[in-house]
Amino acid sequence: MTTPRHSFLPPLHDSPGSDRPTAGPDRRDGAVYVADDDLRLAVDVALATGRPLLLRGDPGSGKSSLAGYLARNLGRRYYEHVVTARTTARDLLWTFDPVRKLADASVRDAGGADALRDLDYVEPGVLWWAFDRASARRRGTGPEPRRPAREPDDDLNAHRGEQGAVVLIDEIDKADPDLPNGLLVPLGSGEFVVTETGDLISATVPEADGPASNHLIVVTTNEERELPPAFLRRCVVVTLPPPGLDRLVAIAHAHVALDGVTGDGVTDTDDLLFRDLATRVLTAREEARTRGRRPPSTAEYLDAVHACRRLGLAEDVPDRARLLALVLDKSP
Repeated sequence: MTTPRHSFLPPLHDSPGSDRPTAGPDRRDGAVYVADDDLRLAVDVALATGRPLLLRGDPGSGKSSLAGYLARNLGRRYYEHVVTARTTARDLLWTFDPVRKLADASVRDAGGADALRDLDYVEPGVLWWAFDRASARRRGTGPEPRRPAREPDDDLNAHRGEQGAVVLIDEIDKADPDLPNGLLVPLGSGEFVVTETGDLISATVPEADGPASNHLIVVTTNEERELPPAFLRRCVVVTLPPPGLDRLVAIAHAHVALDGVTGDGVTDTDDLLFRDLATRVLTAREEARTRGRRPPSTAEYLDAVHACRRLGLAEDVPDRARLLALVLDKSP
């Protein structure tokens, strides 16, 4: 596949940059990612249409890491919400704390205190921050709150653009189907109403010659539960296949190049290590599938790579094999 003639993505690069780097295979700092042309095209389509990008794939295949990488390369703010079985669609838009309001009401000076206002107990969710950063800080469109809302990852997002954001909604399949169904209207229209205050929150309008939306929504699923057909129709859907030998090695090269632990860079010995571990992981993957168990992930492969380098086992083949056996998850 060739690169699209017009792309909203700048040339993607792996670099620690000025943002704080983190170590490990599941990097949320966006410093490194190996993206192929098909995935880049899918991202461009999501940007061109304003539709969410839904990533399918095995756990540890790099679904969650992509959002931070895109935010970094696009210069956009980054927000994430990890979904649980208790998450509702409204949690991604806003939450309201009636318990704290009741507690404040019970202790305030009835004779002299200002009346309690609902807006002071509204907490903006990640989609609100993405749609309209200014009103999220103010907890609405009305009067100034007693205290501004604190932006998620404010130290990171302080250096990012005002008008654009990437939002990661991670593991959406863990929630009840009401969650994706409840997001259809806010994601489709780019607006919602805060029930307690009546504020209409609308997404900022993009520039005419830019992407269709100032926010890119990246949704991941491990396929633990089927998603509603209506939600799937609204998304650009991509399945991330398990990487083969060459891709695993390329991923290891990209991560180790930014690791900086040994100070020696990536050597020929490292390359042999990457290939040997990748071959062993692929063999373990096939054995796991034959036995009906979960296959090892890219994240476990990278753990083995980093552990071998940190422990000086790059040239010790027997110990390397024993280390890999400890790192790989053997659970069913």
